Amino acid sequence: MTTRLLRRPEVEKLVRLSRSTIYTRLEQGTFPKPIPLGGRLVAWVESDIHEWIESRIKAGRVNDEA
Repeated sequence: MTTRLLRRPEVEKLVRLSRSTIYTRLEQGTFPKPIPLGGRLVAWVESDIHEWIESRIKAGRVNDEA
């Protein structure tokens, strides 16, 4: 299995959140942590981002049913 790494601009497009919102949620512990690649360079594991998106969908559906 190949693990794909995503840079921030691609993560922003997938989750439809701004850079500042992503980093705010990182500080709050409500967004997947990136992995360091060296220096200031970081990337997110693609599967972590897709799991986060799915969790948001499920949470939204649970709230709609309540």
